[in-house]
Amino acid sequence: MTTKKTLIGLQADRFRHPLDLEATNALKQLPGIDIAIRSLLGSVAEQFFYLNNIASSVLVSEKQLPHLYKLLIEAAQILDLEPPQLYVQQNPTPNAYTFAMRGERPFVVLHTSLIEMLTPEEIQAVIAHELGHLKCEHGVYLTMANVLVLAANLLPAWGTVLAQSLQDRMLQWVRCAEFSCDRAALLASQDPKVVMSVLMKLAGGSPTLAPLLNLDAFIEQAQAYDSIGKDSLGEMLQAAQTAQLSHPVPVIRAREIARWATSAEYQSIMDKQQSKEGKKLGWSNW
Repeated sequence: MTTKKTLIGLQADRFRHPLDLEATNALKQLPGIDIAIRSLLGSVAEQFFYLNNIASSVLVSEKQLPHLYKLLIEAAQILDLEPPQLYVQQNPTPNAYTFAMRGERPFVVLHTSLIEMLTPEEIQAVIAHELGHLKCEHGVYLTMANVLVLAANLLPAWGTVLAQSLQDRMLQWVRCAEFSCDRAALLASQDPKVVMSVLMKLAGGSPTLAPLLNLDAFIEQAQAYDSIGKDSLGEMLQAAQTAQLSHPVPVIRAREIARWATSAEYQSIMDKQQSKEGKKLGWSNW
């Protein structure tokens, strides 16, 4: 088994997707957006979600599900990041998410249904994806996006709190942010097929079907989806399909990872690194 490289001194801007940077800058240009989000959510909401998570999930540690804890620690070390708390929650919907409002007590949650259909390497890629949100300091906006996705039933008056246009902007931002975090997953797994396999299983997997899925066929499917968008009608249909989603469709994410894994940018990051057993390299030029 090849020893993974530890990305000492890794900066988020080295792997941040340009769409993420563009969307984040667009949000920051909205007058008072940060203040509005913090006022709406505030410490009370942050405390609520934290306590609710503690009450309904299992905290992973050296004593509790240590195999998952080991995956967390290794991924955090590779990405040069302080590991957050990791929880496992019983839920039939395959999902994982991160909460980090003010940088205090950030935590990652993995649903049991997701864990059940992934290999250990794929679970670590999911964890690294969530760590990517922390590395890129997506905190405030990410919390708002998670409220949209996870807590709509707790905020029935959502539509009257913020305009529909802001909701659309938040969903657009989180879709772009996901591309950066997929890159973080690749940096941790150091194998694009691992990340693409996760995306394939999210698209059509289950504990029984997951081992039967064909990754090469899924990659061909992603290429077919690309070809549809080459004309104006295809572009319009693809845009309409994703407009209200919190994540880009899996085939697009797989395509982006395949492209970035062969890019000079990715290779430059990996070439400047060391294996865990090797000598530390300087980052003075970063």
